[in-house]
Amino acid sequence: MSLHSRGQSAADFASAMASSVWPAHARICAALVEEVFRYEVLKMLKKEGKINDAIIENMLSWHHSGFNVYIGERITTSDSTSLGNLARYIIRACFSQDRLVYIPAQESSDGVAKVVYTSKNGKDQEVFDALDWLARLVTHIPDRYEQMVRYYGWYSNKSRGMRKKAKTDDIIPAIMPNEMTSKESRQNWARLIQKIYEVNPLICPKCKGSMKIIAFIEELYLIEKILRHLELWDIHNHDPPKSDISDFIPDLVYDFSDSQIPADGYH
Repeated sequence: MSLHSRGQSAADFASAMASSVWPAHARICAALVEEVFRYEVLKMLKKEGKINDAIIENMLSWHHSGFNVYIGERITTSDSTSLGNLARYIIRACFSQDRLVYIPAQESSDGVAKVVYTSKNGKDQEVFDALDWLARLVTHIPDRYEQMVRYYGWYSNKSRGMRKKAKTDDIIPAIMPNEMTSKESRQNWARLIQKIYEVNPLICPKCKGSMKIIAFIEELYLIEKILRHLELWDIHNHDPPKSDISDFIPDLVYDFSDSQIPADGYH
């Protein structure tokens, strides 16, 4: 389990935009923060009834604790490149397309399409059946209306509601004054997508002209009707382009000799 100070909370990100520099995390000892981080997580899991004292004692005896704290360099508000990279890091995808290779069924030894995914260090690979890979991938897609970002402390909904009720919400000025109207803010999504993903969603992929949103269609029967009219509903799927990877897929070998996981018979 890891704690990264670069993306630790919306509060620090907002504070960075208002102050001259990020909070001076570099002055904090990473080892001490790791100890506090581990203590708080184990205390929370014990309170929730997920672990007991025996499991905690066993985990504390591991040579590698399984916890890690990263403390990076400061990022100033004038460093727009680093701030942009930080924003991309916070909303990064759950996998890297550059480390993924697709093997069509006709090129696979058992006739089943495969996905080969290489680890970040480039030393390990894991092979999935294509459908198993898709099943793992879709688990990262949030359900409709599912909350993905949570705010705590001063930024929590409860704290903001209490300040608004007490009419004290304007005592402290906003970190980044919003000069746009609510309508302009809602229309700001395209610019933000372009800034983070470097793709303009309002540029036509065919003629490269500017597009304008006129409506959002969510009714399935209307979507089907439109696609059938465009003769796009019954298009058969096909495999992605062939990859350059050879037919040879090395067997994965796992070495559990240095594992810190408690034995199966542990109680």
